[in-house]
Amino acid sequence: MSLGSVLTLLQTASELGLISALTVLALYLSYSMLNVCDLSTDGCFTLGATVGAVVTLSGHPFLAIPAAMAAGVSSGFITAFLQTKMGVNSLLAGIIVNTALYSVNIAVMGSSSILNMNSSETVFTKARDLLSNTPFKEQYKLVVAAIAVIAVGVLLALFLRTRLGLAIRATGNNPDMVRSSSINPVFTTIIGLCIANSFTALSGCLLAQSQKSVNIDIGTGMVTIALASLLIGNVFLGRKKIPLQIVGMVLGAFIFRLVYTVALRFDMPAFMLKFVSSVIVIAAISIPYLKTRFPLFKRRLKQRFGRRAM
Repeated sequence: MSLGSVLTLLQTASELGLISALTVLALYLSYSMLNVCDLSTDGCFTLGATVGAVVTLSGHPFLAIPAAMAAGVSSGFITAFLQTKMGVNSLLAGIIVNTALYSVNIAVMGSSSILNMNSSETVFTKARDLLSNTPFKEQYKLVVAAIAVIAVGVLLALFLRTRLGLAIRATGNNPDMVRSSSINPVFTTIIGLCIANSFTALSGCLLAQSQKSVNIDIGTGMVTIALASLLIGNVFLGRKKIPLQIVGMVLGAFIFRLVYTVALRFDMPAFMLKFVSSVIVIAAISIPYLKTRFPLFKRRLKQRFGRRAM
């Protein structure tokens, strides 16, 4: 593999990794901070992509970003409402919303399963024109994705230090203590899921504009990808302070996408990529556990072979 191919591979992995890092940060807020497993991620990602595509096709690529995030907030609100007000289990609520969003997304796309934006301006084409006379003219997608991730990461780190952010973190750790402190855990859960889903929808919107197309299956498997990236990030910077944890989430997204891109480069059949995702998730989950068990395993081997030597 030539140096040019390696650089192209790294750039592709960085672009896709940064875009998917927004979904990882959403899962970091809902799963790690709020302790809610939100399975509506796939549908919400597609919702952001479809809403963003429709608004972009109308000639407003920048307006597509807040529109997609607003759609994500709506999705998060419904998921949280089912959990907190309707007594639906959090896992089941996510599945219900994810199922309903399939029909919603088809409706948003005008009863079509594919939208093409090849003839439309996007935030990425705007950035390409803006950077045409700079050294970053070939990395315009990377620049846009990096700006989005840095902005979201900084805002999230600052938000988690506010009174409301601390209340959300406390809700995930001990909801009973939150109630005793006169804080409404229903409110913090709703706010947390609304913010998290807005990040997921933003990720979908940027991916759709980057690819200049969107289909109904664009979000399939995103919850697996985000979970794997989150767990990989936890391996590196999981026990650090929140700003470093956020950096770890982004790093995890990049590593996952790098492995994914390398698999594609080796001409792996497309139907095997889901299997690769599952293997990465298993490795990300099991490696920290196996590291804690390794000293005991090593001690047992030493005792067994030591006895045989005697």
